[in-house]
Amino acid sequence: MSDVAPHAADLRADCARCVGLCCVAPAFAASADFAVDKPAGQPCRNLTPDFRCGIHSELRARGFPGCTVFDCFGAGQRVTQVTFRGRDWRTAPGTARQMFDTFAVLRPLHELLWYLTEALALHPPADLRDGLTAALTETEQLAAGPPATLLSLDVEAHRSRVNVLLSRTGDLARSRGGRAGADHRGARLFGADLRGTDLRRANLRGALLIGADLRGTDLTLADLTGVDLRGADLRGADLSASLFLHQSQLDAAHGDQHTVPPAGRVRPVHWAALPLTVVRRQHPGGGRRHARRRR
Repeated sequence: MSDVAPHAADLRADCARCVGLCCVAPAFAASADFAVDKPAGQPCRNLTPDFRCGIHSELRARGFPGCTVFDCFGAGQRVTQVTFRGRDWRTAPGTARQMFDTFAVLRPLHELLWYLTEALALHPPADLRDGLTAALTETEQLAAGPPATLLSLDVEAHRSRVNVLLSRTGDLARSRGGRAGADHRGARLFGADLRGTDLRRANLRGALLIGADLRGTDLTLADLTGVDLRGADLRGADLSASLFLHQSQLDAAHGDQHTVPPAGRVRPVHWAALPLTVVRRQHPGGGRRHARRRR
């Protein structure tokens, strides 16, 4: 792997090393995810003078669930500590707009770094591994550039090129040792009852599973790149070997103590508050393997 490959810790948000960029730079529209409207570049009313959230422990209860699932993939601390060398938008107002715009570019670059790192961990064949490594090196070099260079970058064009490699990696991983599963790429499955559906090795890239019922579903080797899992019911689901599932997707969903996340992901705290119910793990084809009591 390239010697400029990022460490895993650099691709996780570290709010203690940031200046609340995600609470200032983007615009929020009042919705189920955010309780109020907030223009871009204006601090959230809950941001404290030390760049912390004043209602962090109550975000869901106070109407800000969208804040709990946002992930900058470490871009915030990079902008603060590296690109702008510890300056912040309050004490250096002349650079505030540039800092916010840089954050908007670095965040998708860091997300790509996360996906590329995950792809390489799948041990793809040599030719694909070389391509992924080159893309990782290029993306890291772009992310390390000065603000003027970053702000002139065509992020979408770069993302499109990298996504070709990531999609190919996912397809190979889904078919390794067996036949690839169903293709649901980009499917609009709002509120769909998917219990009993065979989603093993499925291609779900970009699918909208908002509010979908996935209780007891086996998602082994399913490609979950960019899947919208807001409000999805993952109680009893097996995601232990799912592909490209990041923490914020789990944070957006509902699960319980029997949901099995991939290694390196944590069980969201709010999952423990779900009511007790009965969920049956579904065997592909509709059969039931076993039943357990769930929270």
